[in-house]
Amino acid sequence: MSENARLKFFCDEHRCISCDGCSVACAEAHELPAGINRRKVIAMNEGIAGLEYSLSIACMHCTDAPCEQVCPTDCFYIREDGIVLHDKEKCIGCAYCLYACPFGAPQFPEDGAFGVKGVMDKCTMCAGGPQETNSHKERELYGQNRIAEGKVPVCASMCATKALLVGDSEAISAIYRERVLSVGHGVKTQPYGWSTAYGSKI
Repeated sequence: MSENARLKFFCDEHRCISCDGCSVACAEAHELPAGINRRKVIAMNEGIAGLEYSLSIACMHCTDAPCEQVCPTDCFYIREDGIVLHDKEKCIGCAYCLYACPFGAPQFPEDGAFGVKGVMDKCTMCAGGPQETNSHKERELYGQNRIAEGKVPVCASMCATKALLVGDSEAISAIYRERVLSVGHGVKTQPYGWSTAYGSKI
């Protein structure tokens, strides 16, 4: 990865099968409490035949993150690789970030009297938080830090159809461009069928 890499998520709507595996894997890996969904799968154009498709949505780690711009306590920070993180110890639960985010990424664990929401939680792209890397406190507050281990986020790693891509924005663009150009050219490799699974003698 280059020094100027900007890590981004991209969901290929032509491949997403709305299995919710990414959101389940995220919740399981980070031991999220009930009601917190860092990643969710949404259906677009639902009920319109031929136009329906699904998208896996989480924090998109914007280059000019609106959540960072409106936060009164400056709890958000953007790493050099483009990952947008936040400091839960600075968050006051005002929910300005929720209103500013076009993706609905910020999550709040409580819905109490007088608008008490609790400390905000969101997708960290499996990059932890401001605490010491892979420390007990970082794990407790933010979940796994897979980026520090050289792994891709758990949601992308388990996507069965490889609809959810994550990485440097230029690399993601190249992968998607190749997919678009390969449409209509047939299957490039031998498909997995009966003979492959059971042998040609059966």
